[in-house]
Amino acid sequence: MTARISVIGTGYLGATHAAGMAELGFEVIGVDTDAAKIRSLSAGTVPFYEPGLPELLSKHVAAGALRFSTSIEEAAEFADVHFVCVGTPQTPGGAADLSYLHAVIDALVPRLTRNCLIVGKSTVPVGTAEALATRIEALTPAGVTVELAWNPEFLREGHAVFDTLHPNRLVFGVTTPGAEWELRQVYATPIAEGAPVVVTNLPTAELVKVSANAFLATKISFINAMAELCSITGADVTLLADALGHDDRIGRKFLGAGLGYGGGCLPKDVKALIARAEELGAGESVEFLHGIEGVNQRRRDTVVTETLAALDRKDDRAYGRVAVLGAAFKPLSDDVRESPALEVAKRLHDAGALVTVYDPEASVPARSVAPQLRYAASVEAALRKADVVLHLTEWQEFRELDPVWVGELTAGRVIIDARNVLDPEPWLAAGWNFKTLGRLVEPAAAAVPSRDRVESA
Repeated sequence: MTARISVIGTGYLGATHAAGMAELGFEVIGVDTDAAKIRSLSAGTVPFYEPGLPELLSKHVAAGALRFSTSIEEAAEFADVHFVCVGTPQTPGGAADLSYLHAVIDALVPRLTRNCLIVGKSTVPVGTAEALATRIEALTPAGVTVELAWNPEFLREGHAVFDTLHPNRLVFGVTTPGAEWELRQVYATPIAEGAPVVVTNLPTAELVKVSANAFLATKISFINAMAELCSITGADVTLLADALGHDDRIGRKFLGAGLGYGGGCLPKDVKALIARAEELGAGESVEFLHGIEGVNQRRRDTVVTETLAALDRKDDRAYGRVAVLGAAFKPLSDDVRESPALEVAKRLHDAGALVTVYDPEASVPARSVAPQLRYAASVEAALRKADVVLHLTEWQEFRELDPVWVGELTAGRVIIDARNVLDPEPWLAAGWNFKTLGRLVEPAAAAVPSRDRVESA
């Protein structure tokens, strides 16, 4: 078994991977240029929200199996396998910024003193690994053999610890049997537990991650396009999705119509795939991806339009209070990158509404990117005197709200369930005007006054 592993880049992916490798029995060093982040991780503190990760990190830091450093020299001397987990942020043109990746290679490779394997986990445009292999060859000291492999990550925020320790598949992009063997030693435990292994070349391994995310974005956008048709025709997108999901060629996962996708992966990877295809002269092959971005944006537009329609307006300005439930792009995360919830909140604020946001975990990061909004310390504080309630991130706390209790706090009884997951019956029974995105919900006439007829946004 390979004894020593370095993880270079200790953001969301790197910190999780480092803790996971320690849990699998390896000695691990995590390296980052951010000294504050290294101090936090060394103290066993995770600077972001991910269920289960703080406990795993603290366990292995305390045991001495996991440590953190700002020294790339230390990593070069320590490890036999180097996992590169740095960010590849989106440029203004949509392409991936590879400067952090190049900086790691330029700093690490000349300092290597023994044979080793460098494993890329960062999401990159196809062709990046082959270019890096040439760069590595030019920088490798005499007498040292350095191989490059690509091992894309498939972490789901909120489930990243489980996905690291129990991956649903492992992809090894390699050029030699030795590199494959080394990766099989690293992942021996999950492989023994039955994790499928796909061994392929470097370009295929690079394409797997962005292709998976583009496919998921397409599936989400498809059902949201159907939700638009359902709103016009009186069909029910939830039952439509159930019917489609019974077809085993399609499946029910990612057919939840609502506010659309966000986060740090799907939007970025779709744009990056488009940009790379155009660079390669294959832009027509992915032309359809432009359409899915349009569908995703229209979901946000619809919620903004419906909310403004429910508020008093004068001189093109909205007047009234809006309670926004959710800021993160998904539950079990504090990630507000490309968050549909936060975009809707900002646009309503710009239109003149008094917007108060509450999220169980994401209020602090949301405040850093949208300081113009008001943030509540509790759901009760966010709801107080609100004219309209928006359910924008499907935290369990919001699903369990008592509509009668909510109605005692708010000034109005209009709720837009932009995630289509709330049970409408208790809301209708409590006298709420319950709006959805393509979901057909008929109130019981005896229980709900006619003025509160359910509408499909």
